[in-house]
Formats: sequence, structure tokens, C-alpha cells
Amino acid sequence: MMEQGLIQVYCGPGKGKTTAAIGLGIRALGSNLKVIMIQFLKNDNTGECRLLKTLEPGFKVFHFEKERGFTWTLTDEEKSELAQEIHMALKFAKKVMDTGECDILILDEVLGVIEKGFADVKDLQSLVEEKPEFMELVITGRVLPDVLKDKVDYISYIEAVKHPMEKGVMAREGIEY
Repeated sequence: MMEQGLIQVYCGPGKGKTTAAIGLGIRALGSNLKVIMIQFLKNDNTGECRLLKTLEPGFKVFHFEKERGFTWTLTDEEKSELAQEIHMALKFAKKVMDTGECDILILDEVLGVIEKGFADVKDLQSLVEEKPEFMELVITGRVLPDVLKDKVDYISYIEAVKHPMEKGVMAREGIEY
């Protein structure tokens, strides 16, 4: 258990926010710290999720959302279901904090659910404010709301300077997912 847990944010339009958060989690696991990652707007059919399953129980990954298409292709009913699933995931994050069952809590792409309107920034703000002293909280996503900037300890902004998608190269298994 850590004496002082801080709040880290990986944000911006660049590639590698989840990768950085997972890397931090693996480093923590190597020091016998327990890690829980809750992924939002993603499924578990990725190379990193398959590998992380082999690291249980020290590094656990949770998904609450049914597999669907991209958010912009969803019907109103599917969007409503997704918002309910996200609400359940945020409640689970609060429970993890209340029980103290990990040293590092990663909320991967939680900023995306706020940006897309599936959760209110107040939900994340209360998690940030109620974080246990010993727990490290890691938040990822593209846009960090201004209201949270003064409440976090680290902000790493990852910028996209160049990306192969600009040349028509699509996401590649093992590299982008």
C-alpha cells in the first residue's frame, strides 16, 4: 500500500494514453501493488486485454458495456443503454475506492464518456474528490474538463503530430489495438 496516492491524467488527441496507463499499472504490479482498470467505450477483444488477463489477480480489467458499434452509429435506445452501463461502471469505481481493494485505479477513457455526454463531469469530479489518500487514480481520454485541472496532480498531454491514418493506414492488430 502506498502512503500517498496521487491523481494522474493522460489526455490529448495523440495515440498512447491507454498504453501509458497500462505501463504504469504493470510497473506498479512489479512492486506488488494491486491494479484495477475499468475500461469505458472499449471491449476486451484487444491484445492488451488478453495479456492482462494473465496478470490476474494482481492486475484486473473490467468492462461493463455490451459490444456495440461506434458511438456515432448508435440508436437513441442503444445510447440510453450505454449510459446506464457507464453509470454502473462509475458506481463500481466508487465501490473500489470505498473498499480500498486496489492501490492503483485506472479509469481508461472515462474522459470520453464525459466528452460524449454519457456521464456528467460531476460524477468524475466526485470520484476525484473522494479518492482514498493511499490510492493512485489514473484517468485517460482526449479532453480534460477545466473543472478538473486544479484537482489532479499530473497532466500528461499526448499530442498527435503525425499519424499513419492520414495516409489511409487503418488500425493494425497488435499495434493500435
